[in-house]
Amino acid sequence: MLDKDKQIWFIGIKGTGMAALALLLHDLGYQVAGSDIAKYTFTQEPLAKAGIKVVDFAADNIKQTGQVVVKGNAFKADNVEVAACTANNVAWQSYPDTVEEVVKMHTSIGVAGTHGKTSTTGLLAHVLGAAVPTSYLIGDGEGQGVADSKFFVYEADEYRRHFLAYHPDYQIMTNIDFDHPDYFKDQADYTAAFQTAAKQTKKALFVWGGNQHLQQLQTDIPKYTYGFDENDDFQAVEINRSTTGSTFTALAHGQNIGRYTVHLFGDHNILNTLAVIAVAYTEKVPQAVIQQGLSSYQGAKRRFAEVDYGNLNIIDDYAHHPTEMRATIQAARQKFPGKRLVVVFQPHTFSRTKKYADDFVNILRGVDKAYLTPIYASAREQAGDISSEDLTAQIPNSEVIDLDNIGDLTQNRDSVIIFMGAGDITKYETAFEKLLQ
Repeated sequence: MLDKDKQIWFIGIKGTGMAALALLLHDLGYQVAGSDIAKYTFTQEPLAKAGIKVVDFAADNIKQTGQVVVKGNAFKADNVEVAACTANNVAWQSYPDTVEEVVKMHTSIGVAGTHGKTSTTGLLAHVLGAAVPTSYLIGDGEGQGVADSKFFVYEADEYRRHFLAYHPDYQIMTNIDFDHPDYFKDQADYTAAFQTAAKQTKKALFVWGGNQHLQQLQTDIPKYTYGFDENDDFQAVEINRSTTGSTFTALAHGQNIGRYTVHLFGDHNILNTLAVIAVAYTEKVPQAVIQQGLSSYQGAKRRFAEVDYGNLNIIDDYAHHPTEMRATIQAARQKFPGKRLVVVFQPHTFSRTKKYADDFVNILRGVDKAYLTPIYASAREQAGDISSEDLTAQIPNSEVIDLDNIGDLTQNRDSVIIFMGAGDITKYETAFEKLLQ
């Protein structure tokens, strides 16, 4: 149980979720410190800036009194600090259980779904924060606690059913599109997790009306749909898509509730924005505040993040599932109409690559040039019976690229180059950008 009179010790504090939670609790007045591997990670900079102590793993970091231990999901009995907890009978709590404590302190809004969680969480936190003090926890490593915050907005990750630790007031579900085949048995098993999460929501559920699995969820609370269909409770109409973003009119139960502009691209971001409007409207946030919050939002890390080098536009994006890849490509075509489109894709895990191999091939056949890096082997899945060469063999004019031949990318001129993936694809992007400087 969180206690401001005790030190909150994070085992694995540099993990993206853990770092964000550490920052959040630090901002809320808790004494926060933690440990991790010595290797540099991007998450350690905000921790250092906040003055949060980060040290290497060591058994004597674990104290028998005066400490609340939060254990990262990735760390098992072979970790020296986990072993020290066991040896000294020191209890620990998980990341999800700790987030649930923060959920209970606020009017809470969880954002769940196979795709769009991070983008929607960031946008919702920004919009609500323009109205009243709002704390948030985002899966890209961002977390902020605000004194006397009314709202807590957080990303609810379905992997290993972690989000079932949470009982929010409201929940957005962006889609249910089968993923994590290394853990969930099938679509039914995956959907069942979301059904349980829906039942644990207290006040209202907001779901995309265009997803059949979301339509089938059963609730004892209001379930509002959002989308492009006239049957949706919240509908986007009179849509104008441009090279600077999207503008549309929002209807709530058929009534015009304003015209909104967001500097994001693709239909998926119109849907994410509509979900944010729906929650804010339900909580009676003034229309002008919603409009201002949307128009000033700059986007989440690794979600269509752009850097330009002359006539090259380089996009960094987390897309690693077919649905996300299609959405990112659509967004690029909206922002850069007519420009040559190049994709550098890092397949993420062998099981996912095998499950969606045909989809990946079909998507990458539709761009001007495709490069695939070797498949990212996660800690939980080191090998498999499929390779990136198996995919490029089916994609005309494609090739496998690695750090030793990253220079091949310099052949592309006057192009949009999208680096896509959820693993360590940023190392390829960094190596390429060094060649351009």
